[in-house]
Amino acid sequence: MFAQREYRAVFAATVLTWTGDYLAKAAVTLLVYQQSQSVALSAAAFATSYLPWLLGGPLLTTLADRYPYRTVMVMCDLVRLPLYATIAIGGLDTPVILALLFAATLANPPSQAARSAMLPLLLTGDRLIVALSLHASAGQAAQIAGYVVGAGIALYSPALALLINAATFGLSALIIWFGVRHRPAVPPEDGRRHLLRETAAGFAMVFGTPVLRAIAILVFCAMLFAIVPEGLAAAWATELAGTGADRSATQALIMIAAPAGFILGGLLVGRGLRPELRRTLIRPFAVLAPLALVPAVFNPPPVVVALLAAVAGVAVAGLLPVTNGLFVLALPQGYRARANGVMNTGVQVMQGAAVLVTGVLADRFTIPRVVGLWSLAGVLLMLLLALRWPTAQRFDAAIAEARRRSEQAGPPVPATPGRPADQRTPPPNPRPPSSEAGIGAV
Repeated sequence: MFAQREYRAVFAATVLTWTGDYLAKAAVTLLVYQQSQSVALSAAAFATSYLPWLLGGPLLTTLADRYPYRTVMVMCDLVRLPLYATIAIGGLDTPVILALLFAATLANPPSQAARSAMLPLLLTGDRLIVALSLHASAGQAAQIAGYVVGAGIALYSPALALLINAATFGLSALIIWFGVRHRPAVPPEDGRRHLLRETAAGFAMVFGTPVLRAIAILVFCAMLFAIVPEGLAAAWATELAGTGADRSATQALIMIAAPAGFILGGLLVGRGLRPELRRTLIRPFAVLAPLALVPAVFNPPPVVVALLAAVAGVAVAGLLPVTNGLFVLALPQGYRARANGVMNTGVQVMQGAAVLVTGVLADRFTIPRVVGLWSLAGVLLMLLLALRWPTAQRFDAAIAEARRRSEQAGPPVPATPGRPADQRTPPPNPRPPSSEAGIGAV
C-alpha cells in the first residue's frame, strides 16, 4: 500500500487531521466547562461535531460525488483552518464558540465521503481492504494520542491546542494538493439526478432491505453507550480528581480507555477467533457494550471507570468489524457511496445525541448515576435487538442477491501502473465478513 505515493499522502493527511480533531475536542470541552461550569454545555461542545451529520450528513456526502475528490478534501481543510483559529483567539462567549465549532464541523461529512470514495481509485483488491482496516486502527490510535495530548495542553492553554488543530488542516491541504493528482468528477452510471433523489435512494436501500436495516439499527443503537464516558470525561474527571494535573490525567485516562479497548479488542477478536465464531458473537458483544458500563452507577475510582470503558470498547470492536463486513457483502456496489453517508450519519447522530442527553441529565443528577442507569437501559434495548437478529440463512441469501446485482452492473476497471482504478467500488470479496473493510468512519 505505502509503495503508492498518492495513498501515502491520503493516509498522512487523514491521520494528521484526525489527531488534531481529537486534540481540539479535549480542549474545547474543557474550555467550555471552565467558562460555564455546566456539564450540559461541555457535553454540547463535544456533541456539536456530530450535529452536521444530523442536519445534512447524507446530502453533504452525496454532494461530494459531484466535484473532484481532491478538490473537496482540500477545500474542506481550508474552510476549517480559520474557524478553529478564530476559536483559539479567546474571549469568545460559549454560544459563539459552539456556533464556530458547528460551522467548522460542517466540512466533516463531505471531506470524509471524498476520502472514502478516493481510496478505491488508489488501491484495489486486498490492498484496499487492508488499507481500510489500517485506517480504522489508525483512527483509534489518533484518538488516543489526540485526547492525551489535548487534555495535557488544554490544562495550561486550550487556545494552543486549537491552534495546533488549525495548523493540521493547513498541512493536510498541502499534502493532498501536492501528493494526489487531479481527477475529474465522474457522474453515476444512470446519469446525474436531483441531489435529494440520489440521497433518498441510499436511504431506501439501507432501510428497505431487511438485513441491511437490522445491521444499521444494531450499529446505531450500540453507538448510544460506548461514547458516553468520552463525552462526559471533562466534567467527570473534575468530580473525581478536582483540578490541576490530577484532573488532566483523569480526563485523558477516561477519554482514551474506550479507543484503547477498541484496538485491543480488534486484535483479539479479529486475529484470535474464527470467522464463524465472530458472527455468532455479534449478539453477545452487542449486549456487553452497554452492560460493561452499568457498574459506573456505584461511583468507582478513575482507574475502574477507565477499565469499564475499555471493556465497552472491546465489545464494540467485536461487534463493528463483523457487522460492517456483513453490510458490505449484502450491499450492491452501485449504492456503496450513498450507503456510506447513511451509515456515517446514523453513527454520528447517535453518538452526539447520547453525549448531549446524558450531559443534560448530568446537570440534574450525578454523572455515575446517569452513566450507570443509561447503560442499564441500553442492556434492555440490545437484548431486544439481539432477539430479533436475522438468521445466518437470511444473511447468506442477501449476500448472494447483492453479488448477483453487482455482477449485472459489471466489474470495475482494475488499477494498473500509470492508470487509477475505476471510480466504482470493487465487488464484494469472497473472504469472511470479518476481513472486509467497514463503512467509512463506522
